[in-house]
Amino acid sequence: MEHDKTQQRRFEQIQIDQLEGQARTTAQDIMKFSSVGLGGPYNVMFRSPVFAQRMKHLLDYLRFESSLPMSLNEFAILIQGYTWKSQVEWFAHYPIALKAGLAQSIADDLKSGIRPRDMNEQEGLVYDISMAMIHDHQVSDALFLKAKRVFSEQQLVDLIAVSGTYVTVAMLLSLGQEMPPEGHALPFPP
Repeated sequence: MEHDKTQQRRFEQIQIDQLEGQARTTAQDIMKFSSVGLGGPYNVMFRSPVFAQRMKHLLDYLRFESSLPMSLNEFAILIQGYTWKSQVEWFAHYPIALKAGLAQSIADDLKSGIRPRDMNEQEGLVYDISMAMIHDHQVSDALFLKAKRVFSEQQLVDLIAVSGTYVTVAMLLSLGQEMPPEGHALPFPP
Protein backbone atom coordinates (compact mmCIF):
# COMPACT_ATOMS: atom_id res chain seq x y z
CA MET A 1 0.00 0.00 0.00
CA GLU A 2 1.43 3.36 -1.04
CA HIS A 3 1.42 6.14 1.47
CA ASP A 4 -1.55 8.48 1.73
CA LYS A 5 -0.83 11.48 -0.44
CA THR A 6 -3.47 13.48 1.44
CA GLN A 7 -1.38 13.48 4.61
CA GLN A 8 0.67 16.62 4.37
CA ARG A 9 4.15 16.86 5.77
CA ARG A 10 4.32 19.62 8.31
CA PHE A 11 7.51 21.20 6.99
CA GLU A 12 7.93 22.18 3.36
CA GLN A 13 10.77 20.21 1.77
CA ILE A 14 14.02 22.06 2.34
CA GLN A 15 16.30 22.57 -0.65
CA ILE A 16 20.08 22.93 -0.63
CA ASP A 17 19.85 26.40 -2.18
CA GLN A 18 17.88 27.56 0.88
CA LEU A 19 20.84 26.77 3.11
CA GLU A 20 23.97 28.82 3.63
CA GLY A 21 27.48 28.30 4.92
CA GLN A 22 28.08 25.24 7.08
CA ALA A 23 24.44 24.16 6.78
CA ARG A 24 24.82 23.91 3.00
CA THR A 25 28.08 21.97 3.37
CA THR A 26 26.38 19.58 5.81
CA ALA A 27 23.47 19.12 3.41
CA GLN A 28 25.86 18.39 0.52
CA ASP A 29 27.56 15.73 2.66
CA ILE A 30 24.19 14.16 3.51
CA MET A 31 23.25 13.98 -0.17
CA LYS A 32 26.25 11.70 -0.77
CA PHE A 33 24.73 8.81 1.23
CA SER A 34 21.11 9.48 2.11
CA SER A 35 18.47 7.25 0.52
CA VAL A 36 15.90 10.01 1.15
CA GLY A 37 18.05 12.97 0.10
CA LEU A 38 17.25 15.90 2.36
CA GLY A 39 13.85 14.36 3.12
CA GLY A 40 12.98 12.34 6.18
CA PRO A 41 14.69 13.45 9.37
CA TYR A 42 16.98 15.87 7.54
CA ASN A 43 14.05 17.93 6.34
CA VAL A 44 13.05 18.48 9.96
CA MET A 45 16.58 18.76 11.38
CA PHE A 46 17.57 21.62 9.07
CA ARG A 47 14.97 23.82 10.75
CA SER A 48 17.73 24.07 13.37
CA PRO A 49 20.93 24.20 11.27
CA VAL A 50 23.42 23.93 14.16
CA PHE A 51 21.51 20.93 15.53
CA ALA A 52 21.49 19.37 12.03
CA GLN A 53 25.25 19.78 11.73
CA ARG A 54 25.95 18.31 15.16
CA MET A 55 23.42 15.52 14.73
CA LYS A 56 25.03 14.58 11.41
CA HIS A 57 28.39 14.21 13.18
CA LEU A 58 26.79 11.99 15.80
CA LEU A 59 25.00 9.93 13.14
CA ASP A 60 28.25 9.61 11.18
CA TYR A 61 29.89 8.03 14.22
CA LEU A 62 26.95 5.83 15.13
CA ARG A 63 26.33 4.61 11.57
CA PHE A 64 29.84 4.30 10.19
CA GLU A 65 32.32 4.14 13.09
CA SER A 66 30.46 2.44 15.92
CA SER A 67 32.29 -0.26 17.86
CA LEU A 68 29.32 -2.56 17.20
CA PRO A 69 29.29 -4.65 14.03
CA MET A 70 27.14 -2.90 11.45
CA SER A 71 24.53 -5.69 11.34
CA LEU A 72 23.93 -5.32 15.10
CA ASN A 73 23.92 -1.54 14.88
CA GLU A 74 21.32 -1.64 12.12
CA PHE A 75 19.29 -4.21 14.05
CA ALA A 76 19.15 -1.77 16.98
CA ILE A 77 17.95 0.95 14.58
CA LEU A 78 15.26 -1.36 13.18
CA ILE A 79 14.09 -2.16 16.71
CA GLN A 80 13.47 1.55 17.29
CA GLY A 81 11.93 1.93 13.83
CA TYR A 82 9.52 -0.89 14.62
CA THR A 83 8.75 0.38 18.12
CA TRP A 84 7.94 3.85 16.82
CA LYS A 85 6.32 2.55 13.60
CA SER A 86 8.66 5.00 11.93
CA GLN A 87 7.95 4.68 8.22
CA VAL A 88 11.10 6.45 7.00
CA GLU A 89 13.40 4.85 9.58
CA TRP A 90 12.29 1.35 8.53
CA PHE A 91 12.26 2.23 4.82
CA ALA A 92 15.83 3.56 4.97
CA HIS A 93 17.41 1.01 7.34
CA TYR A 94 15.81 -2.30 6.39
CA PRO A 95 17.88 -2.70 3.20
CA ILE A 96 21.01 -1.44 4.98
CA ALA A 97 20.52 -4.01 7.77
CA LEU A 98 20.13 -6.84 5.27
CA LYS A 99 23.16 -5.71 3.28
CA ALA A 100 25.15 -5.57 6.55
CA GLY A 101 24.32 -9.22 7.20
CA LEU A 102 21.21 -9.22 9.39
CA ALA A 103 19.08 -12.18 8.34
CA GLN A 104 15.89 -11.11 6.58
CA SER A 105 13.93 -13.54 8.76
CA ILE A 106 15.06 -11.67 11.88
CA ALA A 107 14.03 -8.29 10.48
CA ASP A 108 10.74 -9.70 9.18
CA ASP A 109 9.93 -11.36 12.53
CA LEU A 110 10.61 -8.05 14.27
CA LYS A 111 8.33 -6.23 11.84
CA SER A 112 5.64 -8.86 12.48
CA GLY A 113 5.75 -8.04 16.18
CA ILE A 114 7.29 -11.28 17.39
CA ARG A 115 10.59 -11.95 19.09
CA PRO A 116 12.85 -12.82 16.15
CA ARG A 117 13.64 -16.50 15.87
CA ASP A 118 17.07 -17.86 15.08
CA MET A 119 19.01 -14.94 16.54
CA ASN A 120 22.60 -15.62 17.50
CA GLU A 121 23.78 -14.66 21.00
CA GLN A 122 24.82 -11.13 20.04
CA GLU A 123 21.56 -10.43 18.18
CA GLY A 124 19.57 -11.81 21.11
CA LEU A 125 21.38 -9.49 23.50
CA VAL A 126 20.83 -6.46 21.26
CA TYR A 127 17.13 -7.34 21.16
CA ASP A 128 16.87 -8.00 24.91
CA ILE A 129 18.77 -4.85 25.91
CA SER A 130 16.77 -2.72 23.49
CA MET A 131 13.45 -4.12 24.69
CA ALA A 132 14.45 -3.78 28.35
CA MET A 133 15.22 -0.11 27.79
CA ILE A 134 12.02 0.43 25.79
CA HIS A 135 9.70 -1.31 28.28
CA ASP A 136 11.47 -1.06 31.66
CA HIS A 137 13.74 1.94 31.05
CA GLN A 138 16.61 -0.03 32.53
CA VAL A 139 18.70 -3.14 32.07
CA SER A 140 18.64 -5.69 34.88
CA ASP A 141 21.89 -6.66 36.62
CA ALA A 142 21.58 -10.17 35.21
CA LEU A 143 21.17 -8.95 31.63
CA PHE A 144 24.01 -6.45 32.06
CA LEU A 145 26.38 -9.16 33.33
CA LYS A 146 25.37 -11.48 30.48
CA ALA A 147 25.98 -8.68 27.97
CA LYS A 148 29.39 -7.83 29.47
CA ARG A 149 30.53 -11.39 28.74
CA VAL A 150 29.81 -10.80 25.04
CA PHE A 151 30.26 -7.07 24.44
CA SER A 152 32.91 -4.57 25.47
CA GLU A 153 31.90 -1.59 27.59
CA GLN A 154 32.27 0.64 24.52
CA GLN A 155 29.97 -1.62 22.52
CA LEU A 156 27.33 -1.46 25.25
CA VAL A 157 27.54 2.33 25.36
CA ASP A 158 27.40 2.53 21.55
CA LEU A 159 24.33 0.25 21.54
CA ILE A 160 22.47 2.54 23.93
CA ALA A 161 23.67 5.62 22.05
CA VAL A 162 22.44 4.37 18.67
CA SER A 163 19.14 3.26 20.18
CA GLY A 164 18.53 6.59 21.90
CA THR A 165 19.63 8.60 18.90
CA TYR A 166 17.22 6.74 16.64
CA VAL A 167 14.41 7.43 19.11
CA THR A 168 15.24 11.09 18.48
CA VAL A 169 15.22 10.47 14.72
CA ALA A 170 11.83 8.72 14.99
CA MET A 171 10.47 11.63 17.00
CA LEU A 172 11.70 14.14 14.43
CA LEU A 173 10.09 12.09 11.66
CA SER A 174 6.84 11.95 13.60
CA LEU A 175 6.88 15.69 14.28
CA GLY A 176 7.28 16.42 10.58
CA GLN A 177 4.92 13.64 9.45
CA GLU A 178 7.68 12.58 7.09
CA MET A 179 7.06 9.60 4.82
CA PRO A 180 9.12 7.47 2.42
CA PRO A 181 9.56 8.89 -1.08
CA GLU A 182 6.41 8.89 -3.21
CA GLY A 183 5.72 5.65 -4.98
CA HIS A 184 7.09 3.49 -2.17
CA ALA A 185 4.89 1.36 0.03
CA LEU A 186 4.56 2.18 3.71
CA PRO A 187 6.41 -0.36 5.84
CA PHE A 188 3.65 -0.02 8.47
CA PRO A 189 0.33 0.49 6.66
CA PRO A 190 -2.42 2.18 8.65
